Order: sequence, then C-alpha cells, then structure tokens
Amino acid sequence: MSFNIEDHPHKRFNPLTGDWVLVSPHRSKRPWQGQVEKPAVDDRPGYDPGCYLCPGNERAGGKFNPDYKGTFVFTNDFSALLTDSPEGTLNDGELFQAESESGICKVICFNEDHSLTIPEMEVSDIRKVVDVWCEQFEELAGNKDINYVQIFENKGAIMGCSNPHPHGQIWSSKGIPVEPAKECETQKAYFEKHGQTLLSDYLKAELEKQVRILDENDSFVALIPFWAVWPFEAMIVSKRAVQNILELSEKEKTDLAAIYKSLTVMYDNLFEVSFAYSAGLHQAPCDNEDYPEWHLHMHFYPPLLRSASVKKFMVGYEMLATPQRDITAEGAAKRLRDLPKTHFKKG
Repeated sequence: MSFNIEDHPHKRFNPLTGDWVLVSPHRSKRPWQGQVEKPAVDDRPGYDPGCYLCPGNERAGGKFNPDYKGTFVFTNDFSALLTDSPEGTLNDGELFQAESESGICKVICFNEDHSLTIPEMEVSDIRKVVDVWCEQFEELAGNKDINYVQIFENKGAIMGCSNPHPHGQIWSSKGIPVEPAKECETQKAYFEKHGQTLLSDYLKAELEKQVRILDENDSFVALIPFWAVWPFEAMIVSKRAVQNILELSEKEKTDLAAIYKSLTVMYDNLFEVSFAYSAGLHQAPCDNEDYPEWHLHMHFYPPLLRSASVKKFMVGYEMLATPQRDITAEGAAKRLRDLPKTHFKKG
C-alpha cells in the first residue's frame, strides 16, 4: 500500500512557526458523540440600550460613548497592558525569571449598527475599518515605548467574545509577543537563504497548485494554509511583500477590505450561521528597525468542525504532544470554495 496524503495519517510542517501538525484524514469518518454546542442566536437589533459599545451608551468603566457613525476607537477600560507599569525584572536564578511589560490596548467599534458583522457590512464600510487600523498603527508605532502592534478580532461567544457588537481590538506592547517573534526568526532565516520573503515563494507555489486557494483579487489571496491546525483555518496574504499596513496603496486597502468580506461570507455560508473565529494581522515590529523579510498577512482561526454546533477542541494529545486535525486543508478549501458567494439569508 502506497502513502496517500488524503487518506493516511501524516505530519505537516509550518514554516512560519517551525511547528508541526498531525493530520488524520481517516478520523473525519468517525461518529461524533462528544459535546454539541447550542447554535448562536444571531437576531440582534440595530441598537441595543444595554450594549456598552453602542453609540451614546455607558461603557462598563462608566464612560459614555459619543453618538458615533461608522467606526469609533477608545482605550480599553480594562486594558491587559498599562502605560504606567513600572520597569523591573525578577531574576531568581535560571528557573524563575520575569520582567515588566507595558503597552496600550484599544477597542475599535467597526460600525454603529449593533446587528452587523464583517461579512454583512459593505466593502466601503470595511474599508473604513482598514483605514482606522492604519491610523492606529501609525499612532502607536510612533510611540517610543511601543515595539509591536497586534490588531485582531474575536467573533462569537465560543471564541470568548464578551460583546456581539461588531468590534476588534489592538494590543500594542513594548515587547514582541511569542507568535510574531517566531515568525520574525523563520522569515529572516528564509530571506537570508533565498533573497525572497517566505510568503512570496509560498504564495507563488499555492497559486500554481490552486488546491487550497479560496479567493483572490488584484492585491490579496485568501487560502487554507498547507499546515492549518484548525478545521477551517485560513490566511489572507498580500501579493506584494510589504512589512506593514502603512505600505499599502489606496487600492490595496480596498482590496484587503473586499477579501476580508469574501472570506467571512464563506465562513457564514458554510453552516448558515454567524461563524465564530479569532483573526489578526501579522506584520513587522515597529522598533525603528528594517524588516525586509516580513510579509503582511492575516490569520483566521475558527473553532467549528462538523456543523454549527460541533466545535473542535484542543485537548489531550493536542495540549500534551502535537496539534492534530482530521479534515485536510485541501478538503476544507474545496468545501469553502464551492459555497455560494453571497451571504445566506438569516431566518
């Protein structure tokens, strides 16, 4: 019997992190008797008087939102990072080390309409979100005490999202977080060896193969990465190698908004439900160094597995040994690619 990547257990390498994932395609045929989630109820009004992100409402910290239209940005009332954290370290031998961390955390309301999500917004309104990302990145990167800016969105209660109002966050820090730090090392090593960014070569190869491509426009490609861990994990990668979003042209910003909508429409259409995910941009550190090896991209990590009510859990072997998935990246890509391109009708 010869090895078949679509049928037999195997490991796949993630060149961005240096990690491996175990793929077990045969397990997707097994019956499910595990936990079944209650499908999220997504019937929200355009304005919720009890929502602390809606225009004019009081936030949890006691401040009031303005009667905003479109986007609205504020410093998180319960920030995980603080600007006034005193500098200091703990060095109690090799085994007990700690150091202070400081930063700024912000919340971005994507739209005044409480009922909307990214796949339901117009591209022109998503473009306003991209513009705010750029404005905030420029402001935070200009702060001498900030060396990394992490822009992200948590969508859905099962991804820990505490408020359904369309919003995202920016956590900026003095230190470079773990995942971007891994990508700093791998991309630099690849660039020094090949003289090209890792994702430029990867994207070229994926576009030739076409098996994991979900969508593309003039500036960006959406795909299921070969090394995906989550069942319908995806990436958006810029066709032009840029270090951060400030290097994008006006057209590229609009194209980013368009493919952000396109991918999330696929997600919603898969199980005809508002599809939960965590997503975020990975870009070069902003410590005044040059990073020619860095290539802008956006990760999407959704938890749903077999239906709107069956979630993928990272437990047991995944926590103790190696991440594992059943459905292959190629199978996931085909399922998403074959879906209708317009958003399903609620109700």
